[in-house]
Amino acid sequence: MAAHPVDEKLPALKMATSGLQHVAAMYAGVVAPPLIVGAAVGLSATDLTFLTGACLFTAGLATFLQTLGFWKIGARLPFVNGVTFAGVAPMTAIVASAKDKSDALPMIFGAVIVAGLLGFLAAPFFSKAVRFFPPVVTGSVITLIGVSLLPVAFGWAQGPNPAAHDYGSTTNLTLAGCTLLIVLLLRRFTRGFVKQIAVLLGLILGSLLAIPFGATDFSPVAHADVIGFPTPFHFGAPTFHIAAILSMCVVMVVSMTESTADMLALGEIVERPADERTIAAGLRADTLGSALSPLFNGFMCSAFAQNIGLVAMTRIRSRFVVAVGGGFLVLMGLCPMAASLIAAVPRPVLGGAGVVLFGSVAASGIQTLVRAGLEKDNNVLIVAVSLAVGIIPITAPAFYHAFPETARIVLDSGISTGCVTAVLLNLVFNHLGRSKEAEDVTHPMEAGQELTPAH
Repeated sequence: MAAHPVDEKLPALKMATSGLQHVAAMYAGVVAPPLIVGAAVGLSATDLTFLTGACLFTAGLATFLQTLGFWKIGARLPFVNGVTFAGVAPMTAIVASAKDKSDALPMIFGAVIVAGLLGFLAAPFFSKAVRFFPPVVTGSVITLIGVSLLPVAFGWAQGPNPAAHDYGSTTNLTLAGCTLLIVLLLRRFTRGFVKQIAVLLGLILGSLLAIPFGATDFSPVAHADVIGFPTPFHFGAPTFHIAAILSMCVVMVVSMTESTADMLALGEIVERPADERTIAAGLRADTLGSALSPLFNGFMCSAFAQNIGLVAMTRIRSRFVVAVGGGFLVLMGLCPMAASLIAAVPRPVLGGAGVVLFGSVAASGIQTLVRAGLEKDNNVLIVAVSLAVGIIPITAPAFYHAFPETARIVLDSGISTGCVTAVLLNLVFNHLGRSKEAEDVTHPMEAGQELTPAH
């Protein structure tokens, strides 16, 4: 009997090139969070290179857990894992709350470890709670993730240092605009592999374009080692602070929600539907990978939705192809020189690419909301209030200034507050007090139909 396409082992060359394509599709996404958080902490170029390499390394390990798996861990689907965008805003809020910036990363690592372990224990129960996270909730949260990150791209576009004389200069904004234009042109006029790596090519070409302006600094590459290992607890032993832990636990709920939705979508694409057992195993891989990641100086891991689109486009469904991609990520994490190349990319260039990258996340959320039943007033209200609450920290950063500092770690994260708001409002409007008949209408998935929100 022939193996299912998901379990098929392709010829070595095709495995390697297809795996590399998966890395290219998610590379910019996996290095963006350490760049954002590292810049907020004020890391040196050397430490920023180390943090980026650590996140590549741990993304590879998490991908192994998900694709190859063991025991009841791993969905065993062509599922790429990496640092989740959902954690960026809460992590920068933790950094802002730290009196000494050198304490921020140990606080983050401690919070991620606890959130990962709790998520691992909750995985089998969470897999039964899919009905409480319909598109009206997940769409609102994913949209907020993108919207919350866009100000980061705008800040990058202006330059690396707000105190510098050239911050926001026409040169910096021109470099950002040219990078954005390059990415758009590549997406419009190329196809296949080149089109898929348009953001990566935009970063490379934008960096080359910045050389005559003296904006590209290759000194981190010159001083980086060819081979290195992400030494455990390089930035200090994890510390545990209740506010930071609560914030990252909210992120873990968001991450598990996204991963559940991604598993359902990927299962349909590869014609191996994700049942409750598969979802539980996949969530265990996500959460275990997240709990182990800080040991090697990495952040919370989750599924990368853009790679699901790549599977759908190429029709290459083998999970071993993605496992090979995970191997490439591990190797890149063990090569500081490769990681330092990202640190050499000028901030304005990152800003131009970030507009596409972060804007695409927001667009993915809007796509989810399209099937969220917005013709129903209740769902419109859920989206409206959730987005409004989530955007408060962006439009009015001092809004919660009178609250205790520990509470502000959670409140200053629009993603966390928006997610909690969406879940609670969905429970109030679409679940509490509903009749059995309404429940049958609300959740047609039980009858084999597509998941839709209650109405």
